[in-house]
Amino acid sequence: MRLLGYTRVSTVSQDARLQLDALRGVGVESRDVFSDVTSGSRTAVQRPGMKRLLDYAEPGDTVVVWRIDRLGRSLSDVLNTVNLLRESGVKIRSVSDGIDPETSSGRMMLGMLATLAEYERELIVERVNAGIAAAKQNGTRFGRPPLNHDVVAEKLAIVNDARAKGRTAEDAAKLVGWSRATLYRHRLAASSRPAGADRV
Repeated sequence: MRLLGYTRVSTVSQDARLQLDALRGVGVESRDVFSDVTSGSRTAVQRPGMKRLLDYAEPGDTVVVWRIDRLGRSLSDVLNTVNLLRESGVKIRSVSDGIDPETSSGRMMLGMLATLAEYERELIVERVNAGIAAAKQNGTRFGRPPLNHDVVAEKLAIVNDARAKGRTAEDAAKLVGWSRATLYRHRLAASSRPAGADRV
């Protein structure tokens, strides 16, 4: 069984010495420490140091961190990383948090983290939905803007005229800023729309 360390700091100006000292204090050799200097916007599996650690770790190894939050940018990310390691037969130990999934108290703490992560996800969804509702109340439209059929009809007339003069469908569509697929879509929609449908 090997002890493998992992450290993460957000910027090059931050010092990982505190983390390294904690890892060495529990027996992790310097050569077995994997490190990342990266912003919190990247998930754990996107970081080069974590990728190397995941490739290197074998079943029976223990990944040691200073604090459990070093494993991810959010509770969800931490738990995803913990689960990924445990599914590979790799154990996790957090020095300052006292989290060790091999103990009953460690498993309980991970369970609490999972509950908090679910709560965090629900809060994010609620905030997003509240933001969308507020934007709609203020008149913000979502999705594609509504088509102006008069403008489409004018563009179709230009395209049809260009086609009559020998231009290819692709060249004629480019004259009005369309792709050939967009041209065909508008032609099909125009042919299926009842005459006078746009009149009030």
